[in-house]
Amino acid sequence: MNTVRSLSELLADFSLQLQEKHKEDKARVDIAEILDAFHERGFGVILFFFALPMALPLPVPPGINVLLASPLILLTAQQMLGRHEIWLPEKMRRKTFSARSLRTMLNKAVPWVQKIELLVRPRLGFLTQGVTSNFIGLAGLLMALTICIPVPLTNTVPSLGIACMAIGVVMRDGLAVLAGAAIGLLWISLLVFLGEAGLRFVIESVL
Repeated sequence: MNTVRSLSELLADFSLQLQEKHKEDKARVDIAEILDAFHERGFGVILFFFALPMALPLPVPPGINVLLASPLILLTAQQMLGRHEIWLPEKMRRKTFSARSLRTMLNKAVPWVQKIELLVRPRLGFLTQGVTSNFIGLAGLLMALTICIPVPLTNTVPSLGIACMAIGVVMRDGLAVLAGAAIGLLWISLLVFLGEAGLRFVIESVL
C-alpha cells in the first residue's frame, strides 16, 4: 500500500516540476497548470496552495495576492455546495504569473509547512468529511470574501484560517479544522463589530 505524500512533499515536487518545465527567466505559469498538478488531492490541497502565500509571513510577489483571492472565493463556494470536482472559468484558468517567483515562494514555504505538519494528525475525522464539508466551505467563503476589504492583516488572518481548515481536511484532522474556523470567524466578528475604520485604527495603533 502506497504512503500518501505529505503537503510539503507535494509543494516541493511542484517546485521541482516548475524548475524543469519553465527554465526561462521570464517563463509564466497559469492557474490551469496548478490545478492539474494538485488535482489528485482535491479541494484541500488546492485551497491550501492558494491560501498559503497570503497566510504565511513571506514576501508575496506583486499581483499574486490579487490572482489568488478570486480562486479562493470560487473554490470555497464550490466546497460549500458539495462539489467533488474543481471548476474555474477558462479565463481565470489562463491567468498567469512568474514561474520564477512562484518557485521562490514555494521553496521558502516548504519549511513552514513541514513545521505545521508536525502538529497535524488524524483526529476527530468526522469533522472533515460528509455534510460538515459544506459548513467548512461556507466558513471558508466568508473568510475569502473578507480578503477583499482593504484593511491591514486582511489577507493574512482569513487566509490562515482557510489554510488551517484545508490542511485539516487533507490530513483528516478535525481539530485543525476547528482552529481554522475559529481564527477566521473571530476575524470576521471583529470586522463586523468594529467596522473597517475601527479595525484599521486599532491595528495601526498596535503596529
